[in-house]
Amino acid sequence: MESYQLKILDKSVVTHDTYAFKIEKPKGYTFVPGQATELSLLKEGWENVKRPFSLTSLPKDDFLEFTIKTYEDHEGVTKRLGNVQVGDKVEIGDAWGAISYKGEGVFLAGGAGITPFISILRDLRQKNEIGNNQLIFANKTNDDIILFEELKTILGHKFQNIIENQKDTAYDQGRIDKEYLKENINDFKHQNFYVCGPEGFIKAVNGALKDLGANPEALVFEK
Repeated sequence: MESYQLKILDKSVVTHDTYAFKIEKPKGYTFVPGQATELSLLKEGWENVKRPFSLTSLPKDDFLEFTIKTYEDHEGVTKRLGNVQVGDKVEIGDAWGAISYKGEGVFLAGGAGITPFISILRDLRQKNEIGNNQLIFANKTNDDIILFEELKTILGHKFQNIIENQKDTAYDQGRIDKEYLKENINDFKHQNFYVCGPEGFIKAVNGALKDLGANPEALVFEK
């Protein structure tokens, strides 16, 4: 596995706790939309602490981008990334991952689980191939919705939000459970389902989808 030491070119705010980082792109670096790589911060004591992050740029861009949610209450890589500056360096490896586009379907994301879908949806939009794809995005509050405006532009009314911890939200309230899936998805047998989020979210959503008749072969997620 190759490794690349690269400079941060740009850091921009996406939400109250999420940033987009543009970094240098090594010559010949390739990935498929939906894939991830391991990243470490080249700061003393953190060089060997590697964490997987999804690439959110497009394969043909002349930079690499990562959209990363930071966790201030946890002394880890994401908290450190929240404090990095343009010009700081990171190390990444080659791209890997099981999440890639297999055809039209429903994208189901929990929180930062939206990140592998960003590159896929941007790529489909560029190709004018959004078609009937649908996104259901679960978050704790309205302020946690990553790239709301862009996702709304890409998907229009096929972009649904469900909020768990905010009573005055204008969106659906609750969690993505079997009942919610039943109410919001028309066809379980003949389309793909792309699932990403915390481990418990993936397990619960995949279980509900199978119970509702989804083909296990049509579930696309990081195993």
